[in-house]
Amino acid sequence: MSHRLQVLSFICCLGVCLLGAGAALGQGVERRALRAPSDQRLEYRLLATTKTSTLERELNQAAQEGFRFEGVMGGETAFGGNESVAVMSRAEDSEALYEYKLLATNKTSTMERELREAGRRGFEVRGKTIFETAFGGKELVVILERSRSGDLAPVDYKLLATSRTSTMQRELNEAGREGFQFVIMAVAETAFGGREVVVILRRSGRRGL
Repeated sequence: MSHRLQVLSFICCLGVCLLGAGAALGQGVERRALRAPSDQRLEYRLLATTKTSTLERELNQAAQEGFRFEGVMGGETAFGGNESVAVMSRAEDSEALYEYKLLATNKTSTMERELREAGRRGFEVRGKTIFETAFGGKELVVILERSRSGDLAPVDYKLLATSRTSTMQRELNEAGREGFQFVIMAVAETAFGGREVVVILRRSGRRGL
């Protein structure tokens, strides 16, 4: 079997295995779980941009008006070529305010370090997308969220990246024994090492670390 077919087979198998875990955690791969009652009126705002810095700024501007992140998708659109499009919503009686942070890189070491730093500050992973860079490359972009009110609990993150089923299986089980739970999964041709599966896991952190 060719390397490409092995990777595609791995992606299918891993996706099926992790789908149940993601549902159990109430976290979708690209959007948050529904939280509003079906009879509640919502206002939506759509954000579309080609730059991570612009998306982060617009997410936080909308959040100050009471909007909350719902989902994101990247790719070719009629809006303006290669863009990432995010949807936010606001319930008419909601008073909760949130803050957003975007992490964008094509290096595993950088992404994991920045994830851990954000986790210590109480940020939770809420979504991911792939950005086309001005240099012709691709970056994995992770969207994180934290509440502006209340006591924030720290989060410990782990990032796994590989194109080998045996390696990912072993590393997932090792992380599971350490208490890590699946959050999101992405596949992209990046400096992670070509076309690889990237998995982000989390566990509750300890204060003071």
